[in-house]
Amino acid sequence: MRLKLVAVAVAALAPVVAMLVYNEVALRHQRNEEVRASAAQAARQASSEVERIIEGLHALLVSVAAMPSVRQLDVPACNTALKAVVESIPNIRTIFVVGLDGQPICGSMAFPEGVIFSDRDYFQQMLTTKAFVVGTYTQSRLVDRPVLPLAMPLMEGDAMKAVIVSGIRLDWLQNRITERGVAPGNAVTIADGNGTIVAHVPSPERFVGTVIPDALERLIHADQPDVIDVVSQDGTERILGYRPIALPSSPLYVSAGFSKEEAFAPINRATTMNTLAIVGGALFAFLASIFIGNRFILVPISRIADVMEKWRSGQTTARTGMKGPDELGVVGATFDRLLDELDERRRQSQEAEEERSLLVRELAHRVKNGFTLVQAIARQTFSRSDPERYNSFAERLAALAGTYDLILSREGSASSVREIVSAALRAHVASQAERIRLDGPEVVLPADIALPLSLVLHELATNATKYGSLGSEYGTVTIEWKHDDGRVLLVWTEAGGPPVSTPTKKGFGSILIERAFPAKAQARSRSDYRPGGLVFEVIFLIAEPVARGEVDPLGKDDMHASET
Repeated sequence: MRLKLVAVAVAALAPVVAMLVYNEVALRHQRNEEVRASAAQAARQASSEVERIIEGLHALLVSVAAMPSVRQLDVPACNTALKAVVESIPNIRTIFVVGLDGQPICGSMAFPEGVIFSDRDYFQQMLTTKAFVVGTYTQSRLVDRPVLPLAMPLMEGDAMKAVIVSGIRLDWLQNRITERGVAPGNAVTIADGNGTIVAHVPSPERFVGTVIPDALERLIHADQPDVIDVVSQDGTERILGYRPIALPSSPLYVSAGFSKEEAFAPINRATTMNTLAIVGGALFAFLASIFIGNRFILVPISRIADVMEKWRSGQTTARTGMKGPDELGVVGATFDRLLDELDERRRQSQEAEEERSLLVRELAHRVKNGFTLVQAIARQTFSRSDPERYNSFAERLAALAGTYDLILSREGSASSVREIVSAALRAHVASQAERIRLDGPEVVLPADIALPLSLVLHELATNATKYGSLGSEYGTVTIEWKHDDGRVLLVWTEAGGPPVSTPTKKGFGSILIERAFPAKAQARSRSDYRPGGLVFEVIFLIAEPVARGEVDPLGKDDMHASET
C-alpha cells in the first residue's frame, strides 16, 4: 500500500517535472541563440574598431605622402617632418621612407648601421601590388619591439618612387582591446594573415606572438563569418564568433568568444535550485504520502484487519470503533454494524442450536423409550413360548436402537469403513451374518465422513429390508470398497431378493443418500436397479488427492452419478 501511495505521489509530481524539464530545454536553447548572436556582434564590433584604426593610419600615410619634404625626398626636412608627425600620434613608433632597393632614406628616428628592409614580406608584397599593405606580426629592426607594419607606395605619376613604412604599436593595440572591456570567461583575439596573434584578451602575455591552433587556423581565411562552439587554448568551452580576413576591408582576423560556463551560469543556478526544489518537493511528497497513508489509510485498514483476525480467533466482541465522514471511517463503522449483526445472528443460532439439541435429545429419549417399550411387549408376548426367536429379535432391536441413537445424537467419531458397515447392518441381520459379505482394506474415515456414510448405509439397509434382498429369507448383500489417492469407492450389491424395478419417484431416502456427504467430500453416487438386485456405488474424498486426471483413479471412469 505504501508503494501505491508513493506511486500516486510520483504521478502527481510527473507533470511538474515534465514542465520544468521543458522550460529548462527551452531556456537553454533560447540562451544559446542569444549568446551566439552576442558573440557574432562582439566580433563585428572588434573587427570594425580594428578597421577604423587601420583606415586612420592609412589616411595618415596618405597625408605623409603629400608632404613636400617627403615627395621631394629632402632628407633633413623629411626627418624633421616625420619626427613631428610621430610625436603627435601615440599608436605608432616610427614613420620612414625606404627606397625601392630597401635602403632607408629618411625617417622619424635614426637608422641603425646597415639596416635594410627589402627582405620584409610586406615590402615585397607592396612592390607587387603597388597598393596599401598591412603586414604580419614583425619584430621591428628600429625599436626591437613587435609591431604590425603598414606600407604604401610613394608615387610620382604612374611610377613608384619610394615606399612609406610605419607600424602599429602592438602594446597600444592591446590596450585599446582591453579598454573595451571583456566579461569574465570571454576572450577577444586579433591575428594576422599567418595566424600569429597580435592582440588577445585576457592573458596577452601568454598568447600574443603565438600561432592560432591548427584546429582553428581554417577560420582565418574562411569565406564567411560564422559562430561555432570551440574549446579554446586555455581549455575553456566557448561560443566563438569570428570575422575572417577574406572580408572586404578586413586586413586582420578577429574573433570574440563567450564562455559557456559564464553564459549559462544563471540558468545553471536556476537549474540547481529547481532540481533541489523538485527533490525537496519529492521528499516532502513521499514523506507526506507515507505519513498521510499511515495516519488516514494504513492505520484504519490495519485496525479493520486486526478486528477481523480477532474474530477469527474467537474474540467476537472486538470492534474497530471507527467513525467519521471519511470513506474508511464509513467502512469501519459499516463493518462494526455487520459484526454486530453477525454476533446477533450467532447468538440466535446458538439459541436455536441449543433448542434443536434439546429437541434431538428429547426425540432420542422418546425413541429409546419406544424401543424399550417394544422390547418389553415382545418379552411379555413370546419370550417364554419361543426364547430363541425372542433373543434374536431382541438383539436386532438393540442394534437398531443403537443406530438410531447414533443418528439422532450426531456424535460421529473417526471409524473404519468395516466398523461403520457392521454397525449399520447389525440391526437388520444380527443373527444371519453369513448373508453379509464385506471386502475391502482397512480405511479410517474422519468423523464428518463417517456419520454421513453411516446414514447412507442405514438407509440402504432399511430399503433392502423393506424392498430388497434382506427382506427375503435367502437374500444377500455384498459391500466392497477400495481406497486410492485419497478417494474411497464403496459398492453395495444386493442379490437373491425379490425383483427390483426403478422407482417412479424419489423418496426422502434417495434424497438423503444424495445429500448426506459434505461438499468437501466431492461425493458422487449411482444407483443401478437391476432385476437381480440393487447395485449402488458411491465415491468420495477423505483426503486431498495427489493428482487429478480425466479418468477416475479407482478405474471408475464410467461412473456418471450426480454430485452430492
